[in-house]
Amino acid sequence: MRVLVIGSGAREHALCVALQSDPAVTALACAPGNAGTRAVAEAFLLQVADPVAVAALAREWGAELVVIGPEVPLVAGAADAVREAGIACFGPSEQAAQLEGSKSFAKHVMTAAGVPTAKAWAVGGPAELETALDEVHALTGGAPYVVKDDGLAAGKGVVVTVDREAAAAHGRAVLDAGGAVLVEEYLDGPEVSLFAVTDGTTVLPLVPAQDFKRRDDGDGGPNTGGMGAYAPLPWAPAGLVDEVLATVLQPTVDEMARRGEPFSGLLYAGLALTSRGVRVVEFNARFGDPETQVVLPLLATPLAGLLHASATGALAGHPPLEWRPGAAVTVVVAASGYPEAPRTGDPITGADGEGVLHAGTAVAPDGRVVSAGGRVLAVTATGDDLAAARQAAYERVAGVRLAGAHWRSDIALAAVEGRIALP
Repeated sequence: MRVLVIGSGAREHALCVALQSDPAVTALACAPGNAGTRAVAEAFLLQVADPVAVAALAREWGAELVVIGPEVPLVAGAADAVREAGIACFGPSEQAAQLEGSKSFAKHVMTAAGVPTAKAWAVGGPAELETALDEVHALTGGAPYVVKDDGLAAGKGVVVTVDREAAAAHGRAVLDAGGAVLVEEYLDGPEVSLFAVTDGTTVLPLVPAQDFKRRDDGDGGPNTGGMGAYAPLPWAPAGLVDEVLATVLQPTVDEMARRGEPFSGLLYAGLALTSRGVRVVEFNARFGDPETQVVLPLLATPLAGLLHASATGALAGHPPLEWRPGAAVTVVVAASGYPEAPRTGDPITGADGEGVLHAGTAVAPDGRVVSAGGRVLAVTATGDDLAAARQAAYERVAGVRLAGAHWRSDIALAAVEGRIALP
């Protein structure tokens, strides 16, 4: 099978590594890729936000399966263009990708499907923003305000704060930029990321993971695209995956089909395990980053066949998923100044180490690997248990050299020490 992966981050590098190890894959390409994917897949220049260009490359290269990694090409309709070219594509249509592209749309779907989620107020102007913040305060009695950019924001469009003015300022900035805002009630309890592969009818959940959105140790600093992750979750309640499949994933997929907008691809449910039960924080329409980097190393089932079955409507006949024992941890190495103003162009040593997945990297004219983005590398390791995987991941981080680099030192630490409590 000739497989083309679209994207350039650590998620796409992780996908390429998993696909390369699948005997069914006879040729592998990644466009545009990065300095790491070039070691395992052919590279092509590509404007990923251009559906016509994505479909043209897939056709010219002779792809038999296209796997679209990032949200931008999905929301732009790249999967539709690939399918119109007669090529199997793993990824939802433009309409179905609105589950991620518009948080308000996702709320409407959840309401119709009976999916438990936070109460929300759609805001289109400054007066509505102030009214919504008033209502949140009256409802929660002093809990943090949650203010979200309704559209795509690369994981950085959310502010969670007890500071009313900071919440309002974020909302006004989004509105001033021409966007829409969603104000939500705060959800207590630990968060969980659960991926599910679906063909629009059948839904196969993967193992749950947890990521770390804040830049600094102890969940301090600004929101980011994710500073690390681990899987599985030793503290998760028994039956969690089955519960989420029955109350969140399957009802959402069924509702999308009822609307005539079937969702085929990867449905990502960001969840909060609250004092009132499981609640959906958000949906994504693709593999999450950095959770992909810890889920895929644990998946023993060949990846290409699974994704092809999703793309061709054949998941009902797919064998049950098989998982490797143990755990996985990934630690993101970020550039100086991330996320506000990341510095680029710095040389990296140790980027070819075991378990080092590339995100914001490029190859300089002199052949050196240099930083080219905010989140530069995702350093991943597996182990017999979470403690062993965590130790191995940080040992690998120590082998990376990047001037001014920043990473969190507490990824998976609370889980290892048994400090995560369910409300």
